[in-house]
Amino acid sequence: MTTTLWLPTPAASARRRSRSVIPGFGLTMGFTILYLSLIVLIPLAGVFFKAAGLGWQGLWDVVSSARVLAALKLSFGAALIGAGINAVFGPLVAWVVVRYEFPGKRVLDAIIDLPFALPTAVAGIALTSLYAGNGWIGQYLEPMGIKVAFTPLGVIVACTFIGLPFVVRTLQPVLEDAEKEFEEAAASLGADRWQTITRVILPAILPALLTGFALAFARAVGEYGSIIFIAGNLPMISEIAPLLIIIKLEEFDYGGATAVAATMLVLSFALLLAINLLQAWTRRRHGGRS
Repeated sequence: MTTTLWLPTPAASARRRSRSVIPGFGLTMGFTILYLSLIVLIPLAGVFFKAAGLGWQGLWDVVSSARVLAALKLSFGAALIGAGINAVFGPLVAWVVVRYEFPGKRVLDAIIDLPFALPTAVAGIALTSLYAGNGWIGQYLEPMGIKVAFTPLGVIVACTFIGLPFVVRTLQPVLEDAEKEFEEAAASLGADRWQTITRVILPAILPALLTGFALAFARAVGEYGSIIFIAGNLPMISEIAPLLIIIKLEEFDYGGATAVAATMLVLSFALLLAINLLQAWTRRRHGGRS
């Protein structure tokens, strides 16, 4: 009696190794497309479909009106300025939290997340109370000719407030993983602090910084609750685009509301795409140098 030993072929071994607890690509991709379609694609398609009912001329008449243009300019301009401010000061906050130990560090770390946790209405009321003419901060600014509450400047303050955590939390893991030896090597080679920041630290954190900037901008563009209290909501002056959409819905102008919403979607997507392309370019450039 002979015994035959069975040895698995390379193909069988490859199939066994390819088995995974997680379902295969086809099934997971199918669920991914279904989920994104129900949550994102179908609602957005509905917005564009409703706006298309106006026709090109009707759509242009709504978007090109002075009030809509002023609201879009304020929403996108304030969001870009707020994200830019956070792109400058957010890295400083992240650097302090990551690199230094001091009393109250945990409290400071928790305060950074307050814009995440606070209801938007509460944040708007708090900012208005601080920066109004009789507020704790506003009472000192207005005598100097700086009026914050109920002006476009108040919109920028609110956009900066809600966007800070996105920049800080995006940069924190990058700074934690950064090797201090590179900074010490730069210092030993005669580099001053500014050269170390611009040539060693900044290139390493730039892709993450651009990601945080994009997240802060996207969050601020669509913000409503924390802005309407401090903005003043004056047409052509301090009226944001999301509020204008609500006003048109209350007036049963559904076509006009969806036209403004579709315009915001297109502009936001174009800006975010440009930021993502810039981020990919900086990552490739930095990777090529390293």
